[in-house]
Amino acid sequence: MGLLSGLILLPLAPVRGTAWVAERIAEAADKETSDPAPVLARLTALHRGLDEGVLSEEEFEREEEALLIELRRRREAAMPPAARPPRPHLPPTHPPSRKVPD
Repeated sequence: MGLLSGLILLPLAPVRGTAWVAERIAEAADKETSDPAPVLARLTALHRGLDEGVLSEEEFEREEEALLIELRRRREAAMPPAARPPRPHLPPTHPPSRKVPD
């Protein structure tokens, strides 16, 4: 960057700095939410709790199901969009409203 363009663009430096910081924060958040390591550690602790008798079979299954869903979500998020498996079609949670004739 030349001296003249540096002087002209100097008022934009705070905006560029803020944009740079925002990009770093977004990258860190993406990495944190797509990293499977914390979920795997929680799964390991869950198995340990079952083995030690701290958790009942029902509690274990409920927690394990939630963790496996989260693990699948994180692994899919790390894949490129073209490599992701297709999502099943889910019906709407509320039935469509019908108009009542006048």
